[in-house]
Amino acid sequence: MTTTETPTRRITAAKAMAEAIGLEMRADPDVFVMGEDVGAYGGIFGSTTGLFDEFGPERVIDTPISETGFIGAGIGAAVEGLRPVVELMFVDFYGVCMDQISNHMAKIHYESGGAVKVPMVLMCATGAGYSDAAQHSQCLWGMFAHLPGMKVVVPSNPYDAKGLMTSAIRDDNPVLYFFHKGAQGLVWMEKNPRSVAHVPEEAFTVPIGEAAIAREGSDVTVVTLSLSVQHSLDVAEELEGEGISLEVVDLRSLVPLDRQTVLESVAKTGKLLVVDEDYKSFGLTGEVAAIVAETDPTMLTKPVSRLAVPDVPIPYARSLEYGILPTRERIAAAVKDLMS
Repeated sequence: MTTTETPTRRITAAKAMAEAIGLEMRADPDVFVMGEDVGAYGGIFGSTTGLFDEFGPERVIDTPISETGFIGAGIGAAVEGLRPVVELMFVDFYGVCMDQISNHMAKIHYESGGAVKVPMVLMCATGAGYSDAAQHSQCLWGMFAHLPGMKVVVPSNPYDAKGLMTSAIRDDNPVLYFFHKGAQGLVWMEKNPRSVAHVPEEAFTVPIGEAAIAREGSDVTVVTLSLSVQHSLDVAEELEGEGISLEVVDLRSLVPLDRQTVLESVAKTGKLLVVDEDYKSFGLTGEVAAIVAETDPTMLTKPVSRLAVPDVPIPYARSLEYGILPTRERIAAAVKDLMS
């Protein structure tokens, strides 16, 4: 592949993910992919499109519907020195393979006294908004961030999708890579235009553990991740016409969590809204609020505002589903409430 950058080249987040994996597979024969429908189908959300044609069934391996089996196989391969990229099709399916993830993938390095590495990427589709109902629509990244031993990354745009995937594959630690279905830029799903963007053709990395200021502002800090970054940027553009300036912090990684960027932004604006498509109780919104409260609560001129999914199963009915999601309208309303 040419390394000459074409500034006008715009690709989807799904294409950016697959491109990153392909580049690493060409550079390192130890990198391979496995999971359900990752082969000729290219992943149901486009995460492996084109890889099977180039690398064949020995390095892009379609597996039976047995998450415990193929995630366990990926862990074994990583322990033996390979660098597997394993797809758990929906994060909601974690229940049938949580022992492999939390008690093996996450703990082998620690329990071996640092002697055994597990350089494995486990990528999962997350998110609601498409009437996929309660068993196919959750985010759950907060649950995995709660468990020690794994890095957790959540890109919001095509550039970060490629750069974070490259970093994850090269990392010697197990990395959970969550991608939101609605941020993939797929033609058969309703998508935000921000899901298609300029991405360099050559390999590059985005550091794991560094948040990004997606938009600078002065009135309110919005700390968020994944598809909610795109929604927040839309709201920031809308409210700019009303004289409200939003600073949008894209966390990009939950583990490690970039606390310093959050604190610096809140110190500047004095107001904090945390937006998360995961569940509200015991989750990311509370963690970010606690970071500010434990560091210096006097930097806030208003109490922290939290917008997340209430503690209910994701409804199937579109009207009920959108009634609980952190939509643009609900983000805008929360910002206006902080400014009142």
